[in-house]
Amino acid sequence: MLPHQLELLSPARDADIGIEAVNHGADAIYIGGPSFGARASADNSLQDIARLVRHAHRYQSRIFVTLNTILRDDELEPARRLIHQLYDAGADALIIQDMGLLELDLPPIQLHASTQTDIRTPEKARFLQDAGLSQIVLARELTLPQIAAIRAATDPERCNIEFFVHGALCVAYSGQCFISHAHTGRSANRGDCSQACRLPYEVKDAQGRIIAHDKHVLSMKDNNQSENLTALIDAGVRSFKIEGRYKDMGYVKNITAHYRLLLDEILEQRPELARASSGECTFFFQPDPDQNFNREFTDYFVQGRKDDIGAFDSPKNPGQAIGWVSKVNADSVELELSDAAMELANGDGLCYYDLQKELVGLQTNRVEKLGKGQDGGRIWRIFPKDPMDGFKDLRKGVEVNRNRSMDWVRGLEKKSSERRIGCWIRLAETENGLKLSLTDEDGHCGEAQVALERQSPKDPSQAEAKLREQLERLGDTIFTPLDTAIELSAPRFVPASTLNALRRDAIAQLEAARSSALQRLPRAKPVEPPVPYPEDTLTYLANVYNHKARDFYARHDVKVIAAAYESQEEAGEVSLMITKHCVRFSLSLCPKQAKGVTGVQGQVRAEPLQLINGKEKLTLRFDCKPCEMHVVGKIKRSVLNQTAAVPMQFYRTRPAAAPAT
Repeated sequence: MLPHQLELLSPARDADIGIEAVNHGADAIYIGGPSFGARASADNSLQDIARLVRHAHRYQSRIFVTLNTILRDDELEPARRLIHQLYDAGADALIIQDMGLLELDLPPIQLHASTQTDIRTPEKARFLQDAGLSQIVLARELTLPQIAAIRAATDPERCNIEFFVHGALCVAYSGQCFISHAHTGRSANRGDCSQACRLPYEVKDAQGRIIAHDKHVLSMKDNNQSENLTALIDAGVRSFKIEGRYKDMGYVKNITAHYRLLLDEILEQRPELARASSGECTFFFQPDPDQNFNREFTDYFVQGRKDDIGAFDSPKNPGQAIGWVSKVNADSVELELSDAAMELANGDGLCYYDLQKELVGLQTNRVEKLGKGQDGGRIWRIFPKDPMDGFKDLRKGVEVNRNRSMDWVRGLEKKSSERRIGCWIRLAETENGLKLSLTDEDGHCGEAQVALERQSPKDPSQAEAKLREQLERLGDTIFTPLDTAIELSAPRFVPASTLNALRRDAIAQLEAARSSALQRLPRAKPVEPPVPYPEDTLTYLANVYNHKARDFYARHDVKVIAAAYESQEEAGEVSLMITKHCVRFSLSLCPKQAKGVTGVQGQVRAEPLQLINGKEKLTLRFDCKPCEMHVVGKIKRSVLNQTAAVPMQFYRTRPAAAPAT
């Protein structure tokens, strides 16, 4: 991708979803391969990867395969063989976390740094660029000035900056969460997170007082950077990534289309920029992020720290408010909708908050429109799928949300987009017949000729219009006519079968020209001699899980290298999560908030808090200088007793100096 190009990067759980993401405007797709893809249940066969590659490359869209788990020593050779197979299948790039892969004999496939590499500083970004990574996805917690600083420290000609613009947010810095492994033995760094961050917790202060009860204090709202795209572009972002390799087809279609429209609008205003692939999309629906599962939205830290970034009441989808309960019956509930034009459908998903602020779902089995209410909203009778006596605190006046519209769902189950590449059509005479030329918007050309005796038309005045109409019937191809030139010395009749054959052959030649012109993304050459890593000491936080990764960091002048947390050498209390989110701040207990507040005497200290969920207890410690929170705990004995861990000793202390010769 060139420095002036913008890339919309969409997720795909499988090849079929990836194909629809391309059809809805994605410039690139990221998808898991057969293994090592950091999503335990989102693997895809090599055959499906190749099928997706073939479709994407027709539009010059690219396929990035995730191989972003940390690897054991015994997994390195299978990973190496898989990478060669992915390269042969046509994959354009690998998204990696484990630096041990850079020590292997790999094909010349482009390498991208996963979000799991935890890129927060210009120094780390510059190092990964110099180590041979061509695209780096930055930590989601960065502000616009921090992103700009990373862009200033790196070379746009050598390394693209990628940033998450939509989807679920991990509360931890990616790659810096070990709670799942400590409590269950399931490693987030190996694609098997148990999502402890979405659980409800009781929060106690240092004196044991309860300051929050049953709150999801580690659960974030969903990321939405729709309003910040221009600012992100100006800060240096060129690849705009949508989260969601577990998400369904409707989500990927809708969110891809949403950002395609936003980016195309920017491209119209910024002629110095260009999209990274070919073709324009026509959508048969109005994209709307609110229609998909979301925990409400936040732009997180991009514009600085915000008060309201957490989904503390529920990690579920609250949906959009549609009205109020007007009557509760024995077998149904009646709603008065706030919008008289709104329609409900059988199967819609509704929900409401009970008196404890817990979200209660109410799936409709059947709906009936009854009439108009006093304030103009329509009255609907809802027959739920479940018995009425199971709906806690459902009473007159309760606000009701809709978190799934069946009409919307059904609409996206149909064909919902067309993506076409513009081309110019030219029909000209040859010495013994006709030549049809098709030139696409990227400058590729396909031609076909036919020997044909000259034949006069019955109606010369309509001859050219009929030829033009026939030539522009590009049907189910990926092309659409921009302009048609008919360069004939005199009107002539051409049989429809002849024009169809000419058009078919020219399109085949144009597709072949596009295919042959698509070059593989180049593999970046690392700087020689190897540049030093920004630090000379690595703790378990660096996720070094095999000896090739150790060799990589040693080659880059790291002197002390501890093994990854998954090696289970850290049996005591350590930071199991590091996050920019601060529970004290969210509960208005931050010392910085308290400064200057009337009635606050002396210094307010950021004393630890405790999180409790059943038998699980975690300690929150606060590092106020960088404004970060550490969730502290230790690995369970039951996990330590598991046989799956591979203990390994790297450099816990500085290695002895080589004897003088």
